Amino acid sequence: MEMKDVVAALSALAQASRLAIFRTLVQAGPEGLRAGRVSERTGIAPSSLSFHLKELSHAGLTASRQDGRFVIYTARYETMEALLAYLASNCCSGEPCLRALATAADGAHELA
Repeated sequence: MEMKDVVAALSALAQASRLAIFRTLVQAGPEGLRAGRVSERTGIAPSSLSFHLKELSHAGLTASRQDGRFVIYTARYETMEALLAYLASNCCSGEPCLRALATAADGAHELA
């Protein structure tokens, strides 16, 4: 992952509504959610939601697909994993803190 992509992803996530949307989509799994469900789960008005989803999409953190008359939004796990790998790539020269990070990530995944 290039630094410009990291900056774009972190910038997109550095806003409470977008972080809530992204976390909701991560928890939803690969099947994703309709925009209306995202709005219900996050409490974000549909008019604001579309703006935030656009920002997350431009940062490569979400994707969308048409399903009949609905648009389904999903988290892009490959981008999330690349971002985490970039952030941890020089951590403690690859020593124990990376194992702790991996363990924490596994635990968080199980809770989702």
